[in-house]
Amino acid sequence: MKIKKVLVSQPKPASEKSPYYDIAEKYGVKIDFRPFIKVESVSAKEVRQQKVSILDHTAVIFTSRHAIDHFFHLCTELRVTIPETMKYFCVTEQIALYIQKYVQYRKRKIFFGATGKIEDLIPSIVKHKTEKYLVPMSDVHNDDIKNLLDKHNVQHTEVVMYRTVSNDFGEGEEFDYDMLVFFSPAGVSSLKKNFPDFDQKNIKIGTFGSTTAQAVRDAGLRLDLEAPTVQAPSMTAALDMFIKENNKGK
Repeated sequence: MKIKKVLVSQPKPASEKSPYYDIAEKYGVKIDFRPFIKVESVSAKEVRQQKVSILDHTAVIFTSRHAIDHFFHLCTELRVTIPETMKYFCVTEQIALYIQKYVQYRKRKIFFGATGKIEDLIPSIVKHKTEKYLVPMSDVHNDDIKNLLDKHNVQHTEVVMYRTVSNDFGEGEEFDYDMLVFFSPAGVSSLKKNFPDFDQKNIKIGTFGSTTAQAVRDAGLRLDLEAPTVQAPSMTAALDMFIKENNKGK
């Protein structure tokens, strides 16, 4: 079956120069953007129930922009004034630069890794071992960061500040796609929640990341496209190749 309409479970790209628009024009395909999940803050009450005092800490570790947004939002809600001496450790430079939305960017108090992996940030954290670290995280998380910090005897506290929830489809909202593209296991769960009787039939499913691919298989669905690969390191590169091959001669 020729792919004519694709649902990408991410927010619409901010730039008109996104490769997704190039794919749409190149193959005459309609691409819609609609996240299957959304991220929301936990309440100030829920933070208090975790018995974590933000001001007992001298540094914060951020793994995403979501973590930054919800940390500063909750600080405002809790009426906590962050001291200028607070240090910030981010897994990438892009996340570090995003902090400018909330605080003045000063290199002496903002540190970042090069690869996006927490392991790459550990040397900077260990250099500042006397700090007391706070790690804002989602309600759904693994213990990789905790285990690494424990291994290096770094003082730290994890605090759940945001949660991932299903972004439900409204009644009558069209769902007539030839292909679905997912980026997280939560997105796959949301599909099953919104459409409990979902019958895949000829609908193609693509995923980015091994855990999302496994979530599709665990849900009893057929996985048609898995990225990244050596030939296609990005989802757009993989999608381009897949649509080209699938629509050939149809």
